[in-house]
Amino acid sequence: MTTELLNTLYIQTQGVYLRLESDTLRIQHEDVTLRHVPLHHLGGLALFGNVLVSPFLLHRCAEEGLEVAWFSESGRFQGRLAGPVSGNVLLRRAQYRALDNPSTCLYLAARFVEGKLKNARLVLQRAVRERGETEALNQALFEHEAALRQLPQARTVDEVRGLEGQAASAYFAAFGDLLLSGEFRFEGRNKRPPRDPVNALLGFVYALLTTQCTAALEGVGLDPQVGFLHALRPGRNALALDLIEEFRAWWADRLVLSMINRKQLSPEHFEERPGGAVLLSEEGRKAVIVAFQGRRQETLQHPLFKEPVPIGLLPHIQARLLARYLRGDLPEYPPFVGR
Repeated sequence: MTTELLNTLYIQTQGVYLRLESDTLRIQHEDVTLRHVPLHHLGGLALFGNVLVSPFLLHRCAEEGLEVAWFSESGRFQGRLAGPVSGNVLLRRAQYRALDNPSTCLYLAARFVEGKLKNARLVLQRAVRERGETEALNQALFEHEAALRQLPQARTVDEVRGLEGQAASAYFAAFGDLLLSGEFRFEGRNKRPPRDPVNALLGFVYALLTTQCTAALEGVGLDPQVGFLHALRPGRNALALDLIEEFRAWWADRLVLSMINRKQLSPEHFEERPGGAVLLSEEGRKAVIVAFQGRRQETLQHPLFKEPVPIGLLPHIQARLLARYLRGDLPEYPPFVGR
C-alpha cells in the first residue's frame, strides 16, 4: 500500500523496491512497476518494514533534503536519513520556542484536548444510539458538552487540564456501561499497576498507541519529549502523550470495547500477580497485538483530505500537521476528529 499525503510518500507494501529513474521515484514489486512519482512532488519518504531503497535514490534524497524515515512493519521508529540541508534543526527550534510561548502552549494544549473530547463524545453518542441512555452516559455527555463550551475560554494550560480531567472522570464513570460481556466489570480507571482486566487492557493498548505516536513524531523530526499539554519530565514522551489524546477514545477504547464485547478475550487471557496487579497473559497480548495491527491496516475517509487513509498513518498525518503549524506553514493545528 502506498499513500501520498502532505508531500510525504508512505510505503507499507512489503517487499517493494524503490529506485531512481532520472527525476522520478519508481516503485517496483518483483518485476512489476507499481507507480512513478516525480521527486519534486515529495518532501519525504516514510518506509514501513521490508522496503528496499537503491543507493542512488538515497544519495539523491540526501542531496535534495528529502527526509527518509524507517519504521518497523508494526510502526516503531527505527531511524531517519536527513541530508546536509535539513529543516529538523529549525523545526525543533520552533518547537522549543512554542513551549516558551504561553499563548502557543495554551493553544496547542486546547486543540489536543478538543480532539480528545470530541472523539470521546462520539464513543458515548454511539453507545446511546445502540444501547439506550443511562444516567452515567448522559452525565458523561453533559460533561463533555460543557467542557467543549468552556475550552475556548480557558486562560491557562492548567485550566485546560482541569476541563479534560473533569470530562475524563465522567467518561470513565460511564465506561462500565459500554461493556456488554458479563465476564468483565469496570469500576473505574486505575493503573501502575492495573487492578482488573479492563484496566490492564486499556493500559496495554494505550502503550501500543503511544509507541505509534512517538514514532510518528520522530519521523517528522519533532522532539517527542517536549509537549504542551503534558508537563515535562525526564524520560517522559510528553508530546507523544499530547498526540495520543486525539486517539484514545476513538482508536484505543473502541478497540478494547470491541474485543471484550465480541468475546475475543476472556478472563483466562489475564493473570493476577502478587500484590494485586492484573496483566495480560502471553496469549492475551498476542491477541491484542493482532487486533491492533489489523486496525492499523483498516482505512477511513479522512475528514481533512477526503480520501481513504490507513488508520495506522493517522498519527503520522497529525505529526506532520503539527510540524507545519510550528514552522508557521499552517495558521491552525487541526486535531483529528473521527466519525
